[in-house]
Amino acid sequence: MDDLFSERAVEGKTLSRADVEGLSGASHRLVDCDFEEADLSGLDLTGWVFERCNLRKSDLSGARLSESVWKSCRGAFANFTGADASEARFVSSDFNNASFRRTVLTSAAFAGSKLTGADFTDARALDLRFEESLLINAKLVGFSFLKQAVSKVDFSQADLRKCDFRHTILDDCSLRDANVAGSRFEGADLRNADLGGLRLVDAGLFRGATISRNQAGQLLGELGLNVR
Repeated sequence: MDDLFSERAVEGKTLSRADVEGLSGASHRLVDCDFEEADLSGLDLTGWVFERCNLRKSDLSGARLSESVWKSCRGAFANFTGADASEARFVSSDFNNASFRRTVLTSAAFAGSKLTGADFTDARALDLRFEESLLINAKLVGFSFLKQAVSKVDFSQADLRKCDFRHTILDDCSLRDANVAGSRFEGADLRNADLGGLRLVDAGLFRGATISRNQAGQLLGELGLNVR
């Protein structure tokens, strides 16, 4: 192999699994690199930084990704199944329809990211944070947002069954048409959230939450009651 990887920063390269394995032994910063459909499963990428990289349909299943950073990346349909991404940071990136099934996301954070259709089934997500992100139609069953301040997150049509929103502040967020069956909202502040599409069977879940007068009128109207 030539001196392509002599520096820790690698820019503008299409990288194979063998290329990435050749970088092992230290964390690296990869900029504008192409990993489309690459097999990176099981690799140790602890602390690596991916910036403006193409990860579409890449396979990162079982990889060690703790403390990694993903900035302005494109990773639609990427596979993170079973990876350890604890304390990872995902910033201004597109991971629509990515799989985070059984991924360790302890103390990880997503900010300004697109996660429409992403699957977080059985992820280990203690203290996982979302901010200014799209989670439309995402699968987040059983997640805990207990006592968090969640800002500008769109959960429209998401699967939020059995989630814990107790004492959570949802600021400029949307729960429109989300499936919230079995979720808990006691003490939650929902005054700046979009609650459109609430079904009569779900109304009791919001007992103990705080909503605005305008929201109350809207919800009663959607439940078929005349507000005068």
